Amino acid sequence: MSRTRNRPLARYALSPVHALMFGVSTGVAGVTSLLAFVNPVTAGLGLANIVLYAGVYTRMKRLTIVNTWVGAVVGAIPPLMGWAAATGTLSPGAWVLGAIMFAWQFPHFNSLAYTLRADYSKAGYRMMSVTRPRLNARVALRYSLLMFPLCAMLPVLGITDPLFVVDSSIVNAYMAACAYRFWKRPEPKHSRRLFFSSIAHLPVLLILIMAHKFWQDRKSQSNI
Repeated sequence: MSRTRNRPLARYALSPVHALMFGVSTGVAGVTSLLAFVNPVTAGLGLANIVLYAGVYTRMKRLTIVNTWVGAVVGAIPPLMGWAAATGTLSPGAWVLGAIMFAWQFPHFNSLAYTLRADYSKAGYRMMSVTRPRLNARVALRYSLLMFPLCAMLPVLGITDPLFVVDSSIVNAYMAACAYRFWKRPEPKHSRRLFFSSIAHLPVLLILIMAHKFWQDRKSQSNI
């Protein structure tokens, strides 16, 4: 693929054996460090993510479009790890943050995959953008819309103040509008617009979560 052809392994700057040794050694070191210095829950999630990505997702890319959902789970686990590292538990807030990351990956990746569908096809990858392009656009829109109720759950759980619903809805609406255009007319210019909107969407949304969490904490402290 043109997107990955300059990576060290693809251009034979690194042998498969060396890549495997590096991956195994860093994986073992990382999980061991999490177990020793953080907690077992975080270490277990880290190990599960390595197995899921390297052992399941990578192999599934040549077999079935379900690989995209598996890959989204891989991307949703890091917020769970962060929450577990900070609290030692996986309370409902952790799962909502993970669900937000899970949902966000579909407009992000499906739009990218549509732009690169020719490369994916040549490489033999079973991506929605290659085998079922209409489903690819529909799934991107579906999960863009799911961002609204997921974000609305954060104030309900006491993670942010209620005004977060308003601010997050503005951000979510823009990405959803781009996803709607992509669904209505799947073509490169709309897929690129959705892709770049998703890149801006995630950091803005995370900053809003932190800001509204901060304001809620300040308000709670002033009421004590």
